[in-house]
Amino acid sequence: MQVYQVGGAVRDRLLNRPVRERDYVVVGATPEQMLALGYRQVGRDFPVFLHPQSGEEYALARTLRRSASLPGTVIADPDVTLEEDLSRRDFTINAMAEDDQGGLIDPYGGRRDLQERRLRHVSDAFREDPLRVLRAARFLARYAELGFHLAPETESLIRVMVSEGELDKLVPERVWQELLKVLKEPHPGPFFEALRHWGALARVLPEIDALWGVPQPARWHPEVDCGVHTLMTLEAACRLSELTLVRFAALTHDLGKATTPQRILPSHHGHEKRGAEIVTRMCHRLKAPAAYERVARQCARYHILMHRFYELRPKTLLELMQGLDAFRKPDHMQWFVWVCQADHQGRLGMADSPYPQGDDLLRLFTQVRAVGNRQVSPSLSGRLLGDAIQRARKRRIAEILEVLQAERTG
Repeated sequence: MQVYQVGGAVRDRLLNRPVRERDYVVVGATPEQMLALGYRQVGRDFPVFLHPQSGEEYALARTLRRSASLPGTVIADPDVTLEEDLSRRDFTINAMAEDDQGGLIDPYGGRRDLQERRLRHVSDAFREDPLRVLRAARFLARYAELGFHLAPETESLIRVMVSEGELDKLVPERVWQELLKVLKEPHPGPFFEALRHWGALARVLPEIDALWGVPQPARWHPEVDCGVHTLMTLEAACRLSELTLVRFAALTHDLGKATTPQRILPSHHGHEKRGAEIVTRMCHRLKAPAAYERVARQCARYHILMHRFYELRPKTLLELMQGLDAFRKPDHMQWFVWVCQADHQGRLGMADSPYPQGDDLLRLFTQVRAVGNRQVSPSLSGRLLGDAIQRARKRRIAEILEVLQAERTG
């Protein structure tokens, strides 16, 4: 029985990057031996075990065995070698191992590919899981600042997989999980650029892909193209917040522009409502959590109001707060402001542009939110109490707007 550290921990150590998690492969052992040592088995398809103290994952070495009469079967038994196990991994930079003395086992040139900043598939086993196409794009995003590129033979294989419809086999939950992972990266934009370059974005996220080639007024959007603006907005959102929920809302805030009638381009009148509907359909298709759909839909529906903050009447501002469900869920207001600020700054030459209406809306909301039962007649109840609170909130909004206006002009 031999234990090797494998995968991301080895890769990131060689790149002098923080190690996020450690995984191990066990060669020459049976499930019974692992259980006898106190490991806890998880998963049904392959023998994977959790260490009794650290909780880290230890998987038995596995490979694909074929015969003349049977299709390939993935097996794990004591005869499987480390090299056989590594051959079935996605990229050479993930197909390295370390023994218990720290010695590197690198049968497929992963270290050289790391040094040359190359992402290259290990073998034709890459084709067995189309999710690896999304993983390739995610690694390119993660290591973009290091100058990583895709090996030509890997790009050719990916293009074949896309053209043959392999990505259409991905279940929505797996696409969503990969999207969440890339939204955790500091700079997720290259993920979408790579998928689009390979023709894969239209297969897995057609709502996003449809934004490229759609023009916007150059007066407001010097970058013109909606797809370019979307990735600039996402980049700005990543500077403002680490929350994947905020970043997803920024990514999807302008989906309605892809459905603007040709006759009114480059104007996009009514794209907010159309966009909110597309967000809902997209989230249902991907089986995204309800919170992501809710916040992304709100941002798509109301972001233009935020940009016109100083023109809005008290009634409209109160409707905005209610539309965001901010009185019940105050965090929605901050998330909304971040997305709108990202939309404002996600334009050519505007990355550092101030966005005072964001701070002013948060300030306004804090004071309006304080208006409740104590600020109206204690004798009221039910609908009469609700109407009285509404009127009191509108008055408070009007008062604060006067203060804000005086500050801006004085």
